[in-house]
Parts: sequence; C-alpha cells; structure tokens
Amino acid sequence: MFRESCVNEVLFMTAPNVDAKHAFTTRFGGASHGFYKSLNLGLNVGDDRKTVLENYFILCRAIGITPDDLVVSRQVHGADVSVITKADRGALFLQTNRKVDGLITNEPGVALMVFTADCVPILLHDPISGAIGAIHAGWRGTSADIAGVAIRKMEKEFGCRPDNINAAIGPCISRCCFETDHDVVLELSRILGKNADKCYDNQGSKYMVDLKKANMLLLERAKVSSITVSDECTSCSCDKYWSHRKTKGHRGSQAALIVKGISS
Repeated sequence: MFRESCVNEVLFMTAPNVDAKHAFTTRFGGASHGFYKSLNLGLNVGDDRKTVLENYFILCRAIGITPDDLVVSRQVHGADVSVITKADRGALFLQTNRKVDGLITNEPGVALMVFTADCVPILLHDPISGAIGAIHAGWRGTSADIAGVAIRKMEKEFGCRPDNINAAIGPCISRCCFETDHDVVLELSRILGKNADKCYDNQGSKYMVDLKKANMLLLERAKVSSITVSDECTSCSCDKYWSHRKTKGHRGSQAALIVKGISS
C-alpha cells in the first residue's frame, strides 16, 4: 500500500518499495487560491505564475530539495526518454525545449519531475546503481510502451539490471472512470496482444480501460519484479487529486518526483 505523508501541510504519497526520496503530490499544502486551491504545480493552466512558483518552493522545502534541483520537460504523450545530467537542473524556470515524457539519470542531486492530472505517473529506482527514472504515461505513451523504453534505456545507459529496478505506479485515473472508444483498446492490443484483455471491460460501444494494469504488464514484460500500484483513482478522488476528465480540462496539475541522492 502507498503511504500518506504530511510535511508542513504538504500532503503527498510514497511507495513502500522505492527507497530513493520521492513523492506523488496531491492538491493539498500549497498557496494557490480559488479554483486552483491549493497545491497546483501546473504553470500553464491559468493559475498565477508567481503563486505556482511559490508552490514549488513549498513542495521542495517539504521534500528536502530546492527548485534548482528539478528537471522537467514538455510532455507530448510520446515514448521518448531523455538521459538527464546535473547540467539540466533548473529547467523549471526556463522554457525547456525537451519534448519527452520520460527522464532518467544516475547523477546525484538531480530531481526528476513529471506532471499528471489523470495520466499514469511511474517512478523507477535501482538501489544497486542508484539510477532513477520518472515517466508520464497517458494512453498513447502506454500503448507505445514508454515504461519498457525507460527500463531498457536504464539498462543500456547505466548498466541497470531490470530485475533490480523498483517501480511505483502512482495515483491516476482507474478502470472505474476511464471510459474510451475502441481505438484505445486497439492500441493496447497491438502492444500487449492477448494480455490486453486483462486491461479493459466492454461496456457496449465503450470500454473501461485500466492503464495501471497495462503499465504493470509492460513493466513485468521488461523483467521488473518489484512493482507497487496505487489503488487511488484521480477521478474518483478529485477532491484530493487533480483530474482532467472530471473537470473537463479546467484543472491544476500534480507531480511525481524522485531524487538521486548523494549516497544512493
């Protein structure tokens, strides 16, 4: 089970199998007001930029890092994964041109961050090499196997063994609320084959899709043996998490972040 932590009123979730410093944020503990109350981390969703940046400082103090440690990207619902170095830190305050949905590093002092508001956040940690990863997996990224891409890239770049990597699939929209058309099922079937049947229920002309299950299967196929999956649905728990679908796109953003420690 994921654990709930609260530091200086900042509420976040952590996974029991990930030893690296990390967090899956919620809506609680920030400085935003009105519709965006209170911990909105989306800089391009209509909230006041100065207030959102204050939210980053609040979050980073609670986690024990600084905003200058963060590396972010422009997420495009793809399957590209970038290798990150210390030189990439501080991207939060720049208009980054890094258009990827996965970040990996083995350099200490680097904090990787991805943003979600229903899509699947996945954090990776290899306690042997110390390498970490952060993945944003929407249904397009899932059907392009971004989880497997990240594992194979960690293996190639850092010498990680997949069976040493611990994976945490964080809060996201669940099968109970993710209603789709047949195109999503076709894409999942293309990447998962018969196993795609485990990832959806047929509801007439619509389908209830389980992206958590799909990503878990893809991680297992990549030979990851330690996988923890949050049982929370961002749409069902829209008072705790931002949900794009529940609010019809008028929402803030939460984040998943993981830090490569000095000694890990």
